[in-house]
Amino acid sequence: MEKKNIRRNVLAIDIGASSGRAVIGTFDGNVIDFSEIHRFSNDPVTVNGTIYWDILRLTHEIKQSLRIAAATADIDSVAVDTWGVDFGALDKNGNLMGNPVHYRDARTVGTLKKAFDLKGRDEFYEITGVQFMEINTVFQLMALKEREPDFTDNIDCVLMIPDLFSYFLCGAKIAEISSASTMQLLDARTKTWSKVLMDRLGLSPKIFPQLVKSGTEIGKLSGKICDELSVKPMKVIAVAGHDTQSAMAAAPAKGDDFLFLSCGTWSLLGTEMDAPLLDAKTLELNLTNEIGFGDKISFLKNIVGLWLLQESRRHWSGEGREYSFAELDRMAEQADQFACFIDPDDAVFSPPGDMPRRIKEYCMKTGQRKPRSEGEIVRCINESLAMKYRATADKISECTGRRYATLHMLGGGTKSEALCRMTADACGVSVLAGPVEATILGNIAVQLIALGEIENLSRAREIIGNSSEIVVYEPLQADTWERAYAKFREVTA
Repeated sequence: MEKKNIRRNVLAIDIGASSGRAVIGTFDGNVIDFSEIHRFSNDPVTVNGTIYWDILRLTHEIKQSLRIAAATADIDSVAVDTWGVDFGALDKNGNLMGNPVHYRDARTVGTLKKAFDLKGRDEFYEITGVQFMEINTVFQLMALKEREPDFTDNIDCVLMIPDLFSYFLCGAKIAEISSASTMQLLDARTKTWSKVLMDRLGLSPKIFPQLVKSGTEIGKLSGKICDELSVKPMKVIAVAGHDTQSAMAAAPAKGDDFLFLSCGTWSLLGTEMDAPLLDAKTLELNLTNEIGFGDKISFLKNIVGLWLLQESRRHWSGEGREYSFAELDRMAEQADQFACFIDPDDAVFSPPGDMPRRIKEYCMKTGQRKPRSEGEIVRCINESLAMKYRATADKISECTGRRYATLHMLGGGTKSEALCRMTADACGVSVLAGPVEATILGNIAVQLIALGEIENLSRAREIIGNSSEIVVYEPLQADTWERAYAKFREVTA
């Protein structure tokens, strides 16, 4: 007798820097289908000069997602992925000690130098293999310890944001390894907490919970939440909690030699490896080794991404000019090619605020023509991002000794045909764009692996590739972009 396929339903909750959504993923043994059931904004709140995440509001939205999901289908499990580096602190009674602070808050300014005074830069990198950025968790903790010693003395447990939400759901205090690897507190080779680093920086090892691998079942939805929402118990799974690594799990790659570009508020460009790459060259180029599902290493660089466009659009909206992203792309197509460039990673573009003004000022400061319209600003952003991707791809190749013919572009940035086309031309590679919902699909796939429904990551990627639309962009103007690259390097040097 033929065995009937049993449909599995999982709830994937993905929260980014500006919004969150809940999706039910359904697997019939061959194809992953998914449907969005709830979407909500993620609005940071500034109080007395400090930028906070509204973590309680986000918890409410997660609960609403559970309620809606349970009314829609029989849900087997739930998992949350979010951005990296930020954390929540619990006291000895397990209570949240305050709203987590946003990584764009200014409290970490200057902490890099202080950290290097305590632990040399070379030795710091030799242990962690993580790109130095002042937003990293280790520097946030150092700033907190310096500013509020009484607060830090009372911390019983530090939980990364996806782990904090999992704790709210099932009570488990764990550190899922992909999120933990963004903290710059792990030993990259042993994949364990670096007590040497913690001791040197004055951080208590006791406040960091047990590390668990991506795809670990950590408990069941608490009875209190089940009663509150009138839902049945379901498994809580720690997927690749850092959204980049959830997206990586969904990259429909068929071989080992490929580049990936997870393109959202942040762009993360790199390749996948079996072991970390730590040497003088990777330190010089400030590249990172992040741990993903199956203990794979994402050897990558963090680049400011669509943040530039999002902030520009927000500014124009505040002035009464509402544009969709598609409209902005069309306006940019009418602007002159290669009129001006910016370095997306320049510190001037990091804080929120009037992004168009800062882009104009950067161009004038570097002796370029000032962009005069919305279309010219968007064209400047897209071309600059594509050029930055080229520069980063060159760095990755320099370190690995490999040349890559394919780049898998994942996430929201793939909705921009212009950016995909520019990336192919700038990097001189075939860009395979999609899936757009890579983070959600990766979250779903890892849950299905944890449930025993999919054998392994390779099979999950094959299923995702068969379940998704992938658009191929070939380089058509590579020579033209190669000539313009010299100008980009000159103005961003």
